[in-house]
Amino acid sequence: MTPRRPVDTGDPDRLYTVTGGRSRADDDSFDLVTLVVSECEPAAGMQSEHVRILELCRHPSAVVEIAAELKLPITVVRILLGDLLAMGRITARHPRAADSVASMPDSALLKEVLHGLRNL
Repeated sequence: MTPRRPVDTGDPDRLYTVTGGRSRADDDSFDLVTLVVSECEPAAGMQSEHVRILELCRHPSAVVEIAAELKLPITVVRILLGDLLAMGRITARHPRAADSVASMPDSALLKEVLHGLRNL
């Protein structure tokens, strides 16, 4: 069995600098599946992580994808996204929840689709 690596492998001093000493986002605007879209191009003098986020989010990207691309912990990415949202440089699109359980597809139908896909 391979030994597990720690999730947060970033240098604590670097992470402290990247977030300006903050350890959590000001609000809970971003969950793992929130889609983020850039509203502008990066500007001169911007923090490199902010620039990279704006470049990644030219097309809608989930928070978890951004964190994976940046190789940063989710908490750090949420702080950076909060900064960009406050500056009006990104927009966040939260996935729409199902209105009710009744509006969700029938599990039997989903099983049939899965069975059909496996037979392809």
